[in-house]
Amino acid sequence: MISVVIPTFNAERQLPRCFDGLINAAVRGVVREVIVADGGSTDATLSIADGVGAHIVSAGRSRAAQMVAGAQGARNDWLLFLHPETALEPGWEVEVESFLHQAMPERPRAAAFRFALEDFGAPARRVEARTAFRSWLLALPYGDQGLLIHRSLYKTLGGYRDLARLEDADMIRRIGRRRLVMLRSRAVNSARPPRGWFKPLALSLLHTLRVPARVLVNL
Repeated sequence: MISVVIPTFNAERQLPRCFDGLINAAVRGVVREVIVADGGSTDATLSIADGVGAHIVSAGRSRAAQMVAGAQGARNDWLLFLHPETALEPGWEVEVESFLHQAMPERPRAAAFRFALEDFGAPARRVEARTAFRSWLLALPYGDQGLLIHRSLYKTLGGYRDLARLEDADMIRRIGRRRLVMLRSRAVNSARPPRGWFKPLALSLLHTLRVPARVLVNL
């Protein structure tokens, strides 16, 4: 059913947790292969990937280049792009399996997960609330919410473009609201240091409004 593509660069701390979220789906037969597209890691990333039987492909340093390389080597009809710091919550495979069974080949679609943080503080809940509102209002999930997409739609769209910080927003814009489903299952991300939220949102919104990417990457 699904080929999971994980872009990596020195991701030894995050990768085991990401893999843990795929075990039940692999046992169930929903996940058929895991591809680690690596940009030249110098830590234990490749050893960890090899230890769980993931297929490793070499790629450029950018996340977009890694996802493109991983998709090129995938063998299944559905592609799930998943950041190494992201772990899908238990039971996600049941919902996704239902989504796949209802999918119509003549109307290929894509799906993303609800965003969550592995953090119990109030700031994390505020980040989650802002992300949920953005995803609902603008149909604009980020890459840390995962992206499940049929290979035919991915190819029709031309794959990921190498746009610094904007490759995920660019892909979602080309998919479009009508072809994007927001799943109930959560993509739980590693706790992260506080950072500004307005600039990433502004960049994504400006890109959605067709401001040229060559202008945005310099902001």
